[in-house]
Amino acid sequence: MDDEYAKLIRRMNPPRVVIDNNTCEDATVIQVDSVNKHGILLQVIQVLNDVNLVIKKAYISSDGGWFMDVFNVIDCDGKKIRDKEVIDYIQQRLETDASFAPSLRSSVGVMPTEEHTSIEFTGTDRPGLFSEVCAVLADLHCNVVNAEIWTHNDRAAAVVHVTDHSTGYAIKDPKRLSTIKELLFNVLRGYDDFRKAKTSLSPPGIMNRERRLHQIMFDDRDYERVEKAVGRVEDKSSRPQVTVLNIEKDYTVITMRSKDRPKLLFDIVCTLTDMQYVVFHGMVNTGRTEAYQEFYIRHVDGLPISSEAERERVIQCLEAAIERRASEV
Repeated sequence: MDDEYAKLIRRMNPPRVVIDNNTCEDATVIQVDSVNKHGILLQVIQVLNDVNLVIKKAYISSDGGWFMDVFNVIDCDGKKIRDKEVIDYIQQRLETDASFAPSLRSSVGVMPTEEHTSIEFTGTDRPGLFSEVCAVLADLHCNVVNAEIWTHNDRAAAVVHVTDHSTGYAIKDPKRLSTIKELLFNVLRGYDDFRKAKTSLSPPGIMNRERRLHQIMFDDRDYERVEKAVGRVEDKSSRPQVTVLNIEKDYTVITMRSKDRPKLLFDIVCTLTDMQYVVFHGMVNTGRTEAYQEFYIRHVDGLPISSEAERERVIQCLEAAIERRASEV
């Protein structure tokens, strides 16, 4: 009954999106007002990322059952958003359910499952790994339609879309799919692998490919730092600075300073969402090279971070979220 009531409230109060090119001199201002629900912040940021917008500033407030966010955005050329197709797309996606609206760009990685087979894998990173994977797929008469691979902390993860060489469509034969998984596993296993390699076929459904890569690497525990080989010196000055403090009774306050780059906010909110934390208030401010972010969070159970072990894990996971895309290949 509570779930049905929440749906009724959302239908009675549809999201309102205002896209303003007049208020700010050097950015387009996008304001989103909506009934709050878990994951809505990530949905909004993902829509902005889908059209390659750069978030320069953001003000987040989702307390008291209502979601009110403001984003100052520019395009990849540093200009305001003037393209009517892009503006209409943002408006449509944010004023409907962003999870199910069609994507504007094929590069988001969302395509009908009938058209390709999606393969996910994780393993220990090493030179030439992806070349070996592609060679195995070629030997098995698979065409690689597109692929994205991330590496971090000596771990590698990828989402690869393939089709059958003879038909140009998805591979459906269970025996052949089993052979693909087995041979890829042998490649990924490598030597002296202290963690198990994994290969799987993605379940049917629609998910942003970068979103899925965050989930894969998080499940693979890439946030656990590995000892560097003797003689290798880690440059800690380039590492992101993450602090986690319980300075108020009801919230945990997270602050982050790091080198600015595209999709930084998306990567951080992905990780907080996967860790089952909710952002109630926050602000993002970017300079010429550095980004500063501050979030007031609680776990979905309504409690702030309550132990030193949990605090350390949050720091590790947020550092990994910031660093993963920097090591993207």
